[in-house]
Formats: sequence, structure tokens, C-alpha cells
Amino acid sequence: MKFSEMIYERPDIDGFNREGLALVQKMEQATSYAEALQAFEAFEHLSNQLETMYSLTYIRHEIDTADPFYDAEMNFLDESIPLTQETQQKMTLALLNSPFRADFEKEYGTLLIKNAEIALKAFSPEIIPELQEENRLVTEYSKLIASAQIPFDGQTRTLSQLSPYKQSADDSVRLAAWKADGNFYTEHGETLDRLYDDLVRVRNRMAQKLGYDNYIPLGYYRMMRNSYTQEDVKKFRAAVVKYLVPVADRLFREQAERTGAAYPLNFADEALTFRSGNAAPKGTPDQILAHGQKMYHEMSAETAEFIDFMYQNELLDVLSRKGKAGGGFCTDLPLYKSPFIFANFNGTSHDVEVITHEAGHAFASYMARDIRPRGNQSPTLESCEIHSMSMEFFAWPWAEGFFREDTNKFYYGHLAGALTFIPYGTMVDHFQHLIYADPDMTPEERHRTWRELLGVYMPWMRLGEIPFYGDGKGWQRQSHIYERPFYYIDYCLAQTVALQFWTVMQTDRTDAWNRYLRLVKKAGTETFDGLVSTAGLDTPFGDAALQKVAEAAGVWLDHADKEALR
Repeated sequence: MKFSEMIYERPDIDGFNREGLALVQKMEQATSYAEALQAFEAFEHLSNQLETMYSLTYIRHEIDTADPFYDAEMNFLDESIPLTQETQQKMTLALLNSPFRADFEKEYGTLLIKNAEIALKAFSPEIIPELQEENRLVTEYSKLIASAQIPFDGQTRTLSQLSPYKQSADDSVRLAAWKADGNFYTEHGETLDRLYDDLVRVRNRMAQKLGYDNYIPLGYYRMMRNSYTQEDVKKFRAAVVKYLVPVADRLFREQAERTGAAYPLNFADEALTFRSGNAAPKGTPDQILAHGQKMYHEMSAETAEFIDFMYQNELLDVLSRKGKAGGGFCTDLPLYKSPFIFANFNGTSHDVEVITHEAGHAFASYMARDIRPRGNQSPTLESCEIHSMSMEFFAWPWAEGFFREDTNKFYYGHLAGALTFIPYGTMVDHFQHLIYADPDMTPEERHRTWRELLGVYMPWMRLGEIPFYGDGKGWQRQSHIYERPFYYIDYCLAQTVALQFWTVMQTDRTDAWNRYLRLVKKAGTETFDGLVSTAGLDTPFGDAALQKVAEAAGVWLDHADKEALR
């Protein structure tokens, strides 16, 4: 069904709980596995209806944050969805306590049960007020970012529309764009500080109500970490500092020499990879989308079927415009077995990465659409990011159709960007661990913590000169810090795996694609470590993975024709 034809109806929350509890009772009173399964599947359908209505609201609200109808519905759901979690928890308990638990494990796998046990650790009815408050604060942050109207180059622009200027080869234009961007955040600095302070405190309250010392363990449970621990992540961060920070520092020293910038770089100069300008897609948004469709038709039979489904059913909204929320995402509409891609084209290489990265998520969702139960359709989020980040690299053979004369610049910039992103993303994760370990930090103490981490993970950066960014407050533009605590390390773990796929592609592209398909088809039936093993790759938590990708990428970058890339 086309997205425009999908009908939204406000969920009946009381009805959901009433019907859901009746199904819980049937599950508890079942005298056979067939009866228990029937109750479980009926509850799943009920949950899919609720999730679909939420997704429709969220997508349409993000497309136009000024739409009064969906603004009101978003506020309603922010308050109401937490009221359904106790019913969902009771079904989880009924599943775990069922005399037919072994039958469920046999049919659906043991991971479903393991994830159910984790879910129990992340919720209690007594935290419903905090969940409602968290939803309200996150929506307020999203609306603030979407509201940006920045005068620049004779027009009023959103933050996304300012992005091409922030990569301009003209030093004065680029610096002015970074200052304009920074001024917006500075002007709203008190609100941003207040929102984050409130979010940290409400999350810490949730954790204490559930018996945890602070939010960190609860954050891990909410992210459904089911195969690694805080200590594993700490080891990964140490390996990033050991293996990737030196590689990234070398790349930025070369960039400074190539572009004539002073080292360490300010934030505006870090954004310019080549003196002649960064790689940018050629053609209109429609032409970019058309080439993306051609690419997926040629990539494989599976991707051809997928992309046709997306276009035929209007499951993409990618153009930037006034009132549209920032960023990009892929989400699901379970009743329609449909993913949806949301993004903001801005005239940079990001536009191509959108139709590879977000489409990687959507492709995995499409491939898993018939798997039951729903909990087995999607793995944990770091595994989902493998789908997207690896797809970016699988798109390389079609890069010329997007970038034409800038193709070699794109290759170099994309690979270098993947390597240099990991230290930044790891810093975001380290920052959050420090913040939630000390929830009483003042706003200035949080900014100071970010500045200190910049020196560890991004020693090539120079503070000063640019409002907000130069003041060491740039973490406030990273929406994940506000909206999804501890999500950002998922990108770093996934990028490490994606770079391993890239390494295999250098010698045998068919083997790399077959490994990728094996991983995708496992969907949510394996843990992160299990999926990595399925693809025959190294887990990121040892030294081997980062050491190998750093070496392989270093060799490729050493042999790049840097004179041609200036």
C-alpha cells in the first residue's frame, strides 16, 4: 500500500490494555502449546497495530513538525505509549513462565527468550511518569532543531540546508556557515542545557526506581545489549585510541597540508577534505534517486525487488524543507510489512549516503518482513547499523553515476571518513558514560568533559574561533545524545564490521556480498557476535578487527593518487 493511503487512527490505549490483558490470561491458562501460541500471536498482532499507528504519527510529524494534527497526536502518544508497557511486560512474564516455554524456544529460538529476560530488567510500572516525561523532552528537542531558520546567503535556511555551505571550498563562505550554524545553537544554549539536564535526571530517576546505581546499566538493557558488556565497550574504546586515532591524525595532517589549513584544524577547516572542494553528487535529487534505483536493480535480484517496492509505495521522503525535522532514519510499518526512509538531501555526498545507508536498513527490514515473531525480524541496533554502513561500501561500483569527475574524491573521502568517524563516535559514547556516572554534573562541567575528550579522541581539532563548536559544546548538535542514550557506539562497532566487508571486497566482491546476505537473512535470530561470526569476520571487541582494518585502509589510502585529489 502507498504511504499516502495508509490510514492513521488514534490508538485506543484502554482498549489495547483490556484486550492485551485478556490475551495474557489466555496465555497463562493455556492447556496446550497451540492455545499458548494462539494467544501469543494475537498479542503480537495487537502490538503491531499499535506500533504501526505510532510509526505513521512519528513519520508524518517529522515530515512537518508544524502540522497541528500530528503534533497533537505525537503529544498524545508520548503520554500514552508508556501506559501500554505494563501490559506488554505481563505478556513477557507469561511467556517466560509458560509451561510451554521450551516449545516457544524450539519454534522461535532461544534468543527471543533471552531478549525477553532483558526487557524485564528495563521496565516497571512505577517508571511510567518518567517515560512520559522523557518522551516529552525528546520531542521538544526535535522540534527545537527543526525550528531553525538561519539567515544566510540572502535566504532563510534550515540547519540541513546550511550543510553545503559548511563544506564550501571558499574558506570565507565555509567559515561563515559554521559560525551561522554555531550561532543558532549558542542562541538556544540555555534551552539545550536545560533539556539535557532534565533528560539526565529523569533517566537517573528511572534507574534508581528500578534498583540501579545510575542509568548506565538500565541504558544497556534498554538498548538490548545481549552479547557484550560495559567492559567490552571500554576495551573497544581503548583499541580505537590505540589503532585508529593515530591513523585519523595522520589523515588530518595530510588534509591540512593538502588544503593549506593550519594544524590543528578548526571545525570549518576539518570539513574541507580537498582544496578544490569535497566530492558532491552531480544532478538533481530526482536524477540521484533514479541512479540509486538503477544501482539496486544491478546489484542483485533481492535489491531490485526491494527498491521497486519502496518507490511503488512512496516509502521515501528525502528532500529538505521548512518545518521538516533534521537528520535521517529508517523505521518500520509492521501491518504493511513496509520500511520507510526519512532524510534531508542537502547537496553534499550525504545525499548519496542516504540512499545507501538508510536503504541498507530498509533492505534488511524488507528481507525480514515475513519472519515471525516480530521480535526476530530485527537484531539489536549495532547489528542493524552493519546493514546500512556495509551497504554504503557495496555501492562503490556505482559511484561514478552519482559523482562523475568527483568519483575518486568520493572513494577517498568515504573511506577516510569511515576511519575518522570511529574516534568521534567512540568519544560520544565515552562522554555519555561519564555523564550518566555523575548525573549531578552542571552544564559547564559537561562542556568541560567534552573538551577534555576532544583532546583524547580528536587531537587534530583546535578550539576557539567558531561559536559553539570552538567553545567545546558541539555535543549538543548530536541528536542521539538527547534521544537515544548509548546508541552511538553502535555506529562505531558496525563501522568496524563494515570496514571488514570493504577489506574482503578488495579481493573478492562476490564473496563479500554472499557473506553480507547471510548476515542480513539471519535478521534478529542471532546476537551481534553471532551475526559477525556468520559473516566470517572478527568481533570488534578484540584488537584484531581494528588493527586489520586500519592496516588495510592505510595501504589503500597510501596508494591513492593524492595529487589528483587536491
